Amino acid sequence: MSDTGFCPELSGDVREVRDWVHEFARTVVRPAGAEWDEREETPWPVIQEAAKIGLYSLDFFAQQWFEPSGLGLIVAFEELFWGDAGIGLSIVGTGLAAAALSASGTSEQMGLWLPEMFGTPDDVKLGAFCASEPDAGSDVGSIRTRAVYDEASGDWILNGVKTWATNGGIANVHVVVASVDPALGTRGQASFVVPPGTPGLSMGQKFKKHGIRASHTAEVVLDNVRLPGSCLLGGKEKLDARLARVREGGRSGEQAAMRTFETTRPSVAAMAVGIARAAFEYARDYAREREQFGRKIGENQAIAFLLADMATRVDIARLMTWRAAWMARNGRSFDQAEGSMCKLVAGETAVWVTEQAIQILGGAGYTREHPVERFHRDAKIYTIFEGTSEIQRLIIGRAVTGLPVR
Repeated sequence: MSDTGFCPELSGDVREVRDWVHEFARTVVRPAGAEWDEREETPWPVIQEAAKIGLYSLDFFAQQWFEPSGLGLIVAFEELFWGDAGIGLSIVGTGLAAAALSASGTSEQMGLWLPEMFGTPDDVKLGAFCASEPDAGSDVGSIRTRAVYDEASGDWILNGVKTWATNGGIANVHVVVASVDPALGTRGQASFVVPPGTPGLSMGQKFKKHGIRASHTAEVVLDNVRLPGSCLLGGKEKLDARLARVREGGRSGEQAAMRTFETTRPSVAAMAVGIARAAFEYARDYAREREQFGRKIGENQAIAFLLADMATRVDIARLMTWRAAWMARNGRSFDQAEGSMCKLVAGETAVWVTEQAIQILGGAGYTREHPVERFHRDAKIYTIFEGTSEIQRLIIGRAVTGLPVR
């Protein structure tokens, strides 16, 4: 843990990673963004290119996750999503499953399954985190997917339907949150690894989405999925001890799904910052060149002031995101819900900035001849997934008042 306070000055190593990822985003990701958005398919060739240079790899994610300032992954994600959000999410979507595994798994489980989530440059694999359900999105306490322990065999049997799963059904490894004791609500849940080729797991509906269309999102159906005891993250002894504490009225620790979301919120916020920055820069450059009534439109106060507000909001979102990432890396508790704060501000900033970018371009911004309409479609999900803006405000409200806000 660092004894120094937060400093928004990137180290040389982090700047080097930032510039390296930016170059990949500029030369490979951005030129492919419109095509894969139209195709609404997983951009396997781009993921493979990322794997070949080491960007899509367990080593890269691990090195940047443990980077001392906490900003390694954050700045990498901003650059990647500056390139294109749909392709970006296809490249980093495995990270959510990896975070879930790392948050709850044993060292043996991490050593076994993390490499299986990424594969190799010649044989790229994906991971998927499955928490949401048709009747349990923000309300994770309503998860109905059930995990039943078979005393005779020592196996777990899972049944249920998951939805909104990034890489769901096409992933090599799925991490599934299930209820082992429904009477205990969120405190009776656990996470399981479903290995590749496990009978009973199948892909349901693939969703056609408003934005981030290059990222695969689908239902995952679990029909009598039988898993060995070793697939329960953390192990049965730890689970039994936790459930016993809950039943006796004690604390159980963080719930499985929420533990994952809390650790990834700054990373998700960084994605939104990247989209917002891309839209601001495109609108700024357009305003410098576009002429109306005999002068550049950027010379008009209405446009210049709007660009000033856009730049300011992007910087605010980035600084809040960096602060939360630094706090998480250095063991500072989110007493004021700083993780939720950065996700809330970054998501809503991305939506607002991308909308203003369309306004600055006028009719041209509403067409697919310019990327700002895609940026706007991509931005909206950041006020919805991994905790809606309303849920973030609920969490922040509870933190700042100390009251059981409902």
